[in-house]
Amino acid sequence: MKLKASFALIAAASFLSACVSSPPPRQAPPPQPQGVEGTWVDPNGIVSTFQGGTFNTRSSDSNTLLASGTYVSLSPTLVEINMTSLVRKTQSRVNCSLVSPTQLNCTQDSGAQFSLARRS
Repeated sequence: MKLKASFALIAAASFLSACVSSPPPRQAPPPQPQGVEGTWVDPNGIVSTFQGGTFNTRSSDSNTLLASGTYVSLSPTLVEINMTSLVRKTQSRVNCSLVSPTQLNCTQDSGAQFSLARRS
C-alpha cells in the first residue's frame, strides 16, 4: 500500500509541477545609440542631423536648411565637422566631443562653443 501511495504522490507532484508557469522572458533594454549618428537639438531648437558622413542643420519652425557639410569620426568620442553656413555664407570647422550618449559639446574654429542634446 505504501508503494501505491508513493507512486500517487510522485504522479501528483509531476502533474502540479507541469502546471507551474515559467516567468516571462526578460526584454532587453533598447540599444544605446553609438557615436553621433542621429538627430540632435541645440537649446534654441535648431535641429542637426548626422547621417552617414553628412551633416545638416535645419530650423525647427520652417525646416529651412541653415547649414550643411560632412563629418568624420576621429575617435569613438571625437567628431570633426566641415560645414557651410547658408545663412552667413561662410565655411567653418567644428570639433565636437561626445561627453555622454545624449550630449555633444562642440567648439567652432572661431572659438565659439555650443552643446547639442540627442533627440530621442
